[in-house]
Amino acid sequence: MRHTTLGRGAVRVTELSFGAAGIGNLYTPVEPARATAAVDAAWDAGIRYFDTAPHYGLGLSERRLGEALRDRPRDAYTLSTKAGRLLEPVPGTGPAGDDLAHGFAVPATHRRVWDFSADGVRRSLDASLTRLGLDRIDIVYLHDPDDHAEEAFHQAYPALERLRAEGVVGAIGAGMNQTAMLTRFLRDTDADVVLCAGRFTLLDQSALADLLPEAAARGRSVVVGGVFNSGLLADPRPGATYDYTAAPPALLDRALRMDAVTRRYGVPLRAAALHYPLRHPAVASVLVGTRSEAEVRDAAELAARTVPDDLWAELRAEGLLSEEPPAAGRPAEDGALS
Repeated sequence: MRHTTLGRGAVRVTELSFGAAGIGNLYTPVEPARATAAVDAAWDAGIRYFDTAPHYGLGLSERRLGEALRDRPRDAYTLSTKAGRLLEPVPGTGPAGDDLAHGFAVPATHRRVWDFSADGVRRSLDASLTRLGLDRIDIVYLHDPDDHAEEAFHQAYPALERLRAEGVVGAIGAGMNQTAMLTRFLRDTDADVVLCAGRFTLLDQSALADLLPEAAARGRSVVVGGVFNSGLLADPRPGATYDYTAAPPALLDRALRMDAVTRRYGVPLRAAALHYPLRHPAVASVLVGTRSEAEVRDAAELAARTVPDDLWAELRAEGLLSEEPPAAGRPAEDGALS
């Protein structure tokens, strides 16, 4: 699988990355064996970039991902986690217990607490290393600092910069589902990469207005998540969700019309949705959340498909794709990450 290097640093990621929220029981419980099988399938498909966070399943995602990768060569993959939410025990309750054995997180024993202080970042990273069973993390993102801008920029980010200088982490940045603050991170800090969810998709190209031009101009990287906008672009039908709520009729109609165009080229809409962000030179990887071996294999097969240029041209001609990334087709290093 093709890979590229983030920003001006040395951390490399594969073009398709594994989002581990699902194996942390986010939204739907996943049995432990199924979670491990999903990570194994990702490895077999050539995926070498794995993303997790303390928020996902109150640490369950990190523990499961770390366990599934335990016997893999550490230099053969890239792993990212996030800081900004500390997991604290709920007074009067015991330890997390046997959540791994039963496949469920135990929310009664721990709670998420926002903390973008410098001390909070270091405590979060230390706890993540313990849950992952690792001695280093390649990428750390500040997780959804939307309502904590001052603390994030003046305390959390400088702490990440010091950790990078110490060699504790390889690359730093922020992950959000908005573009304005991510653009500020690229403009006002020395972040290597930002993770943008849902704002550079077939249905929402708002990242083209600010974030992506800023990244390209400064030689920084963008990882794009939420390429299916929480479901609508994966399966456009009445009742489908868009950004985790019921899709408005106008967006559903637009997705259905896109689906009709891609079908004429023998390309699933899911494949077009996954490939579209990679047409921008600043996008290093597309992050797809998967919770099973079948979902991983499907994503890998979609990534391996060829999407003809005529398909994009027809989407534009039909008024379904309002903007096209500049300099379509970014350069990437060839070969498996090793």
